[in-house]
This record gives sequence, structure tokens and C-alpha cells, in this order.
Amino acid sequence: MISKGTKIDTNFSIKVVDNGEEKEVEFSELLDRPTIVSVYMKNNTSSCDRQTESLAEHSKWFDEKGYNLIAISKDGCRSHKNYAKKQGIDYILASDPDYKFARATDSIVEKSMYGNTYESPSRSAYLIDIDGTVLEIIEKVNTKAHAEELKELVESN
Repeated sequence: MISKGTKIDTNFSIKVVDNGEEKEVEFSELLDRPTIVSVYMKNNTSSCDRQTESLAEHSKWFDEKGYNLIAISKDGCRSHKNYAKKQGIDYILASDPDYKFARATDSIVEKSMYGNTYESPSRSAYLIDIDGTVLEIIEKVNTKAHAEELKELVESN
């Protein structure tokens, strides 16, 4: 995993759902102000639902503090559109099936399920400045209190 103070490569395209609209953008375009990127595994799973709901409940606070909020998973935009509507999500959901963001942050880890091992992005969060510099990292997200742990990072910067 990259370390705090590292500048990531932001020159990759990614599909997002923003206000119900699907579009493909350069990741760097999303960094028009400091940005929080929260990585989760899959829509409609209990721990991921808690993580994204926590952000949805506090999204206005982050906006008022001057931060963009992005949650990213391997789910496609069609799934993201339905998920955003179901969960009341008003921030950007990004689709990253090729793990471009995880590669940029060197956060692909080995996991195992039912005796099978595979590689997948870690459940982590990043506070990234407009130039791509990582200001803060949460290496292991607390799904039950994710917004609160991010608020602490924002307040300390």
C-alpha cells in the first residue's frame, strides 16, 4: 500500500454514476477539490451496505467541508445506479472492475474464501488532494462507523 504523502498516478479512465448519470471520466477530473475515496467490495452485501450508508448519512457534512466523496467497487454502473437509488446515495459511485484505482494506490491484497485465494482491493479509504497527493489513509475501514473515522481525518487536516 502506498504511504501518506505519495502522489498517485491519476491518469486513468473510470466509469462513474453521478446524480443518476453514467459517464466515463479521467480520474484526475474527479479531483477538482480534496476528495475522499472509499473502497468497498460489492453492492448489496451487509458490511458494504453499512459502509456506504454511513457515508450517505453524512455526505452533506463532507460537501460543506469542501470534500468530494467517491465510493468505489468492481460493480458496474447499472448496478451502481440501482444501488444509489436503493441506498439514498447522493455522492459518486465509481466502477473499477479492472482495479485501476487499487493499482494506483498499490492496495491489491490476497484474500481467501471457501479455500480459494484471489487478489482484490483492500477495504480502505484515502483522502486525496487535487494534485493526487495522498493526505491520509485508512488501511482497514470500520464499516459501522466509517463516516465518523473519515470526519476525524478531515478535522485533523
